[in-house]
Amino acid sequence: MALPWTLHGDGKTVGATDVVGPGERLNWPLTIGIGAQHVVAMFGATFLVPLLTGFPPSTTLLFSGIGTLLFLLITRNRLPSYLGSSFAFIAPITAATATAGMGSALFGIIVVGLLLALIGLVVQLTGTGWIDALMPPVVSGAIVALIGFNLAPVAKSNFALAPLTAIITLAAVILSTVLFRGILGRLSIFIGVVVGYIAAVVAGEVDFSGVGEAAWIGLPQFTSAMNPLDNPAAALGILPAFLPVVLVLVAENVGHIKGVAQMTDAKVNHLTGRALMADGLATMLAGFSGGSGTTTYGENIGVMAATRIYSTAAYWVAGLVAILLGLSPKIGAVINTIPAGVLGGVTTALYGLIGIIGVKIWLDNKVDFSKPVNQFTAATALIIGIADYTFTAGTLSFNGIALGTVAAIVIYHLMTWVARVRGTTR
Repeated sequence: MALPWTLHGDGKTVGATDVVGPGERLNWPLTIGIGAQHVVAMFGATFLVPLLTGFPPSTTLLFSGIGTLLFLLITRNRLPSYLGSSFAFIAPITAATATAGMGSALFGIIVVGLLLALIGLVVQLTGTGWIDALMPPVVSGAIVALIGFNLAPVAKSNFALAPLTAIITLAAVILSTVLFRGILGRLSIFIGVVVGYIAAVVAGEVDFSGVGEAAWIGLPQFTSAMNPLDNPAAALGILPAFLPVVLVLVAENVGHIKGVAQMTDAKVNHLTGRALMADGLATMLAGFSGGSGTTTYGENIGVMAATRIYSTAAYWVAGLVAILLGLSPKIGAVINTIPAGVLGGVTTALYGLIGIIGVKIWLDNKVDFSKPVNQFTAATALIIGIADYTFTAGTLSFNGIALGTVAAIVIYHLMTWVARVRGTTR
């Protein structure tokens, strides 16, 4: 069976103005090298999510790789993307695990994946126009921003446990973005974790006892999701925290696909429905087995922009490598030794950057904040999310992310409708 890629040129060189398209590849040694870059690019963010939520890192890596291969198959090998752990899941997973255990969090992940897959099916049939209408840039930007800023207390609590290590880690993250050029400059989170980890080892903050006991090769820890029929109240109670994540994943995927389309071919936009379905199915698969929910990764889009190599062959390599890493309990044990100080330093920057991505959505789409509709949509949603407003009704509990998401959508559409009816639109 012939492989689906054609060789670009001689397979060894890429001209200064050349682009290696999704259906092309370089020779296999170079393709494996590019795939390794994608692994490094995704690794820093992907392993942080299980560390912050208490999920097994090896399981998350395994299903990140499997999800990426599934994504490539469903998008017919035409959309170069990597599926890594989504930070949008951190807050709801943490809340659900604390109240009803890890199984309830996995149930929430499965529900998010199912809804995302259904949205993808609708988009495949109808297009993305209704998504743009429901979540114009001011709304989608506010939702993404409030998720990052809502996590600020988590970063602070870890930072306070080892301030010196956290400061060293944060400084390494910040400085590496300007000290290094090219790919290294895009790996600031990973570099910061490495530098902070070394500082933590010197300070005696790392416990290696579990590393020696772990096997080099073996299956990761699998955990089953909660059966909602066993405890309907608990299952229903955790859903309000997870449902806003669906909107964030839609916004992330659509934004990343548009970015890839700008760099490769506008026809890629026609794969948006398939991409959403693929991400939804990958998220469900992870949820059924104990992994974190996934999303397309901007970090890997950055690698493509820097190298001008958009070959999906490199992503097959990256996905296979992630699967192999997930089948090494030893690597998972090493990841689990990363101490709180390192996490506090890196998340101080990382959670803030998630918030800034929301701001970037406003800037890229030239949102006009002289309009009261945009002002109140963003302002109210951000305050609700940052302050973590909560509302409880029986067994249902709505946190700041859920309430802020609802506020952004309702305020925008309500104010727009009233202004249109009253003729007060500026």
